[in-house]
Amino acid sequence: MRGRLRVYLGAAPGVGKTYAMLSEGRRGMERGRDVVVGFVETHGRARTAALLQGMEVIPRRTMTHRGATFTELDAEEVIARGPKVALIDELAHTNVPGSRNVKRWQDIDDILDAGIDVISTVNIQHLESVNDVVQEITGVPQRETVPDEVVRRADQVELIDMSPEALRRRLAHGNVYAPAKVDAALSNYFRVGNLTALRELALLWVAGKVDDQLDRYRAEHGIATIWEARERVVVALTGGPEGDTLVRRAARIAARTKGADLLAVHVTSADGLTGADPAGLARQRTLVESMGGTYHQVVGDDIPQALLDFARGVNATQLVLGASRRGRFAQIFSRGVGVETTARSGSIDVHMITHDEVRKGRRRPARSRAALTRKRRLTGWALAVAGMPLLTALLSPFRDVLSLPSEILFFLCLTVGVALAGGMWPAITAAVGGSLLLNWYFTPPIGEFTINDPENLFALVVFVLVAAAVSSIVDVAARRTRQAARASADAELLSTLAGHVLRGEAAVPSLMERMRETFGFTSVTLLERRPDTGRTPDHRSDPDAWRIVATSGGAPSTCPGQSDTDVVIDDDMILAARGGPMDAADRTVLESFAAEVAVALRQERLQEAAERARPLAEADRMRTALLAAVSHDLRTPLASAKAAVESLGNTDVDWSDHDRAELVDTAKESLDKLGGLVANLLDMSRLQAGVLGLTPEPVALEEVIPRAVDDLGPVRDRIEGDVSIELPEIVADPALLERVLVNLMSNAVRYSPPAEPVLVTASRHGEHVEIRVIDRGPGIPPEAHERVFQPFQRLGDRDNHSGVGLGLALSRGLTEAMGGTLVPEETPGGGLTMILTMPVSSSAVPA
Repeated sequence: MRGRLRVYLGAAPGVGKTYAMLSEGRRGMERGRDVVVGFVETHGRARTAALLQGMEVIPRRTMTHRGATFTELDAEEVIARGPKVALIDELAHTNVPGSRNVKRWQDIDDILDAGIDVISTVNIQHLESVNDVVQEITGVPQRETVPDEVVRRADQVELIDMSPEALRRRLAHGNVYAPAKVDAALSNYFRVGNLTALRELALLWVAGKVDDQLDRYRAEHGIATIWEARERVVVALTGGPEGDTLVRRAARIAARTKGADLLAVHVTSADGLTGADPAGLARQRTLVESMGGTYHQVVGDDIPQALLDFARGVNATQLVLGASRRGRFAQIFSRGVGVETTARSGSIDVHMITHDEVRKGRRRPARSRAALTRKRRLTGWALAVAGMPLLTALLSPFRDVLSLPSEILFFLCLTVGVALAGGMWPAITAAVGGSLLLNWYFTPPIGEFTINDPENLFALVVFVLVAAAVSSIVDVAARRTRQAARASADAELLSTLAGHVLRGEAAVPSLMERMRETFGFTSVTLLERRPDTGRTPDHRSDPDAWRIVATSGGAPSTCPGQSDTDVVIDDDMILAARGGPMDAADRTVLESFAAEVAVALRQERLQEAAERARPLAEADRMRTALLAAVSHDLRTPLASAKAAVESLGNTDVDWSDHDRAELVDTAKESLDKLGGLVANLLDMSRLQAGVLGLTPEPVALEEVIPRAVDDLGPVRDRIEGDVSIELPEIVADPALLERVLVNLMSNAVRYSPPAEPVLVTASRHGEHVEIRVIDRGPGIPPEAHERVFQPFQRLGDRDNHSGVGLGLALSRGLTEAMGGTLVPEETPGGGLTMILTMPVSSSAVPA
C-alpha cells in the first residue's frame, strides 16, 4: 500500500514550514507513531533546531562533487528503516550529481512506494507553473523547481501563511537569516510588495487545489447538486446587442460577492451552423476578460440543458440570462430558453435581465442562396416538362398490360429523378403534372379527369404526397450540404488566417491584406472615430470625424459613407471595404475577421504602451537598486576614510610616523575605492542614456594589456599573460578598453584561489581578436551566465562590501558600445572564462 504525502506550502522562506513539519512530527511521536527525520535543514534557526532534540534522525549520505563534500537524503536508509512517517524537508531540492535520483521529490516518491507516509515542505516559488511569474515579481530566477502535479497529487496540502509585515519582523529579529544578510534581504527579495504578491500566488494555488479536491469528491460520489462553497456566476451570451448589458450586470453580481468567479458561455449547435453574431461574441468576450472573467463555448442542440450542464459542471451558483427577444405570438408556441432554463435549474439561481431588445424579435440570419446550381435547376425543369409527356407516350401502348400501381411507380421514379436533379419545385411540378397525366391516360374512365375507383384515387394521392416528401428531403439535404461545405470553407479560411498570424507576421497588416485577397476587395480600411468629434446626424459621412488606423489595397475610404460594405466593430471603430456588395454568408466571416482585427489592434497598442512603460519601469528598478546599493555598499569606504581622517585630526593622540602613514594610506585607499564606485555609477548612467563619449581608434593589445595590469595595484602579480606581439591592432577606445580589462581581471582575481594565477590570452579569429580572462574559481552555472551582467547584483559574492555589482554590467555595456562582445564560458577543469571579442582594424586586414 502506497504511503500518504502531506506538503506544507509557504509563500516565502521563513514563514515556518519546517517548524510546522517538525511540530507535527513531535505530535505524532506523542501519539505513539513511529516518526523519523529523513532530512531537515535548520538554516541555523535555534527554535527549529530545538524541535529536533529527542527525534530519531536518519544519517545523511555523504557525497563528493568537484572536490567539495555534500550531504543528501539517504532514501535507501529511510526505506530500510521502515518508519510509519518520515519528515523530509525541501521537496524541490536538486540532488548532487551521482545520487539515486536527480530530484528529491523522486526520492520521496520511492519512499511513498515503500508504504511510508511522508511530510515535506515547499515554497510557492519552486512550483513549475508559477516559476516565471515569481521571477517577474522578484527579479530572482529559481533554478530548483518541482512539477505542480507532484504537489497536486499530495493527499494533503496545508498553507503556512504569514503576513508580509510579520515575516519582515521575523527577518529583522534575526529569526530567518544571519544578521549580516538581513539588510540585503529586506531591501531586495523580502520587500512588502514581493511578499504580498507571493502570498496571493500561494493562496490562489491552494484554492485551486481545494477546487480540484472538491470536484473530484463530487464526481466520485455522484453528487450533481450545487454546493455553494464558492460563488460562481455564469452569464449566457448569444452575440446579440443585449450581451454587453448582461455581462456588466453579471460582473456587478459577482463583485457584490467577494471572491466570486465570472464565467461567460455561448452555446452553439452541434452542426456548427449557428446564426450567432461572431463580431458581437468577440466584443463580448473581450469585455468579459477585461472584467476578470473567462469565456467558454459549448456545443448542444438543447440550449437550456447545455447551459445547465455547463453551470453544474463548474459548480456555479447563479446563472444570468437575458429576457426573451421573441414576440408574444412566438412565445405561445414555445416557452423560450429563459423560461425553460428556469424550470429545470434546480438549486441554481437564475437571473432574468431585462434589456432594450426585449420583444423586438430575434434577428434572422440572411437567407442563403439556392441550394442547387442554376444548371441543375434547369435540368430538373427540363425533365419535369419534357420527361412526363415522354414517359406517358412510352407507357400508353402497354396500358392494357400494366396495372395502375405499376404505372404510378414509373412516374414516381421519374419524379425522384427530377428531385435529385433540380430540387423541390421542379419535382413538385412533375408530381402534380404526373398525377394529371395518370388520371387522363391511365385511370378509368380514360380521357376524363374523373376517377371512379376510390382505390385509384388513394393511389394517386399517395403518389403526390410521396413525390412531394422526397423532393423536399432532397432539397433540404442539398441545402444542408451546401451550408456544411460553406462552413467548412469558412473554418479552413479562419484556420489559415490564424496560422498566418501565428507564424509571426504583423497581425493587423496581415489580417487586412488577407481580407482584401480573400473577398476580392479593391481596398480595406480600418477607421476609428476621432475622440474630439461628436455623433452628429451626418458624422458617418464626415471624413474629418474619422481617422485611418490601417489600410490595404488601393485608395482607402476616409469615412464609412465612401465604402461599399461597412462592418461596425464597436461604437468607435468601423471596417470599410470597397469592391462591390457582399454576399450575406460572406459578411458573417468578414465580421469575424473584423473582430479579430480589433483585438489585434488593441493588443498592438497594449504592447506599445508596455514598451513605452518598460524604460520607465527599468529606470525605477535601477533607481531602487541604486539606492539600495549606495546605502549598503558605499558606506564602507566612506566610513573607513572618515574614520582615518578623524583619527588624524585627533590632537589627543600622538601618532607615530608609521601610524600616520598607515591612516593616510587607509583614507587614500578608501577614497580611491569610493571614486571607482562613483565612476562606475556615472559611466553606467551615461551608457543607459546613450551619451557615453567614444573615440574609437586602432589599438595595439601589447600596449593596453600591460597598462591594465599595472592599474590592478597589489594584485598585479597574480596575472599571467600570453599575448603575442604579432596580433593585429583592434578598433576600440583605449581608455574604455583598459577600463574593461581592469574590471575583468580584478573580478577574476577576486574569485580565484590565492595559489592560482589569472591567465590572460589573446588570439585572432578571422576579422576579430578574442581576449580571454581565465580564472580557476568556483565558476557559475550555465543558466546563470547572463545574470552576472545584470546591474546591482553580485552572483555568489562572498564579500558583500566589494562594490555595487556594476563591474561586469559596465564592462559589457562599454564593450558593446565599442562594437565588441563579452560572453562568459566555463573554464575546463573548473572556473570561469570571460571572452572579450573586438573587431580587427581595417588597416590590419589584408586587401
